[in-house]
Amino acid sequence: MREIVLDTETTGFEPEQGDRIVEIGAVELWNQLPTGKTYHQYINPEREMPQSAFEVHGLGDEFLSDKPVFKAVGQEFLDFVKDSQLVIHNASFDMKFLNAELKWAGLPLLPMGQAFDTLAVARKKFPGSPASLDALCRRFGIDNTARTLHGALLDSEILAEVYLELIGGRQPDFALASDAASSNLVGSETEWRPRPRPVSLPSRLTKEEAAAHTALVDAMGDGALWKN
Repeated sequence: MREIVLDTETTGFEPEQGDRIVEIGAVELWNQLPTGKTYHQYINPEREMPQSAFEVHGLGDEFLSDKPVFKAVGQEFLDFVKDSQLVIHNASFDMKFLNAELKWAGLPLLPMGQAFDTLAVARKKFPGSPASLDALCRRFGIDNTARTLHGALLDSEILAEVYLELIGGRQPDFALASDAASSNLVGSETEWRPRPRPVSLPSRLTKEEAAAHTALVDAMGDGALWKN
């Protein structure tokens, strides 16, 4: 069975109020095993990036200015996901944005029944406990140290590991997988780990803030912890 673990980054919360998708990341699973095949696309939202959204994912106007608009990549995205089950954390949010973009591009919409919501499953399985992606990583002992900011591909790779734990543990049917399914795998699970962004995001620390920190440490004297 083919599944697509998917995440998006956006300019805000409401597409009907002008918010747009700026990044899509997706990971392919076959019989609940990662194949190594991914989809990743940055998208020009054709609007300014609100500061609040930039602080979440670090994708700014200059970086996105030369990226394709959704209409130019929408069919390629549909060709990748096809009719596979979409595994999404808070599926209603991402599906709302994806279908808004698809509608504006004049492309077929994705049925809500195609989405599997890991957030809903986590809340049902662990009632009263935090169910964010970071909280689930801590619960299952999944390494998410590369996740300094939200990123669609990185988050989908981490979510794939969380999903496998939620449904009963990593590689639940590995021993029973058919030769045909196994032949579709690329690499091994030990090779498939969350990866940092290919290009590091610029520091958000200003020169003035760095200078103020240095002055504060100097005022503490030679015994300051930051000087050791």
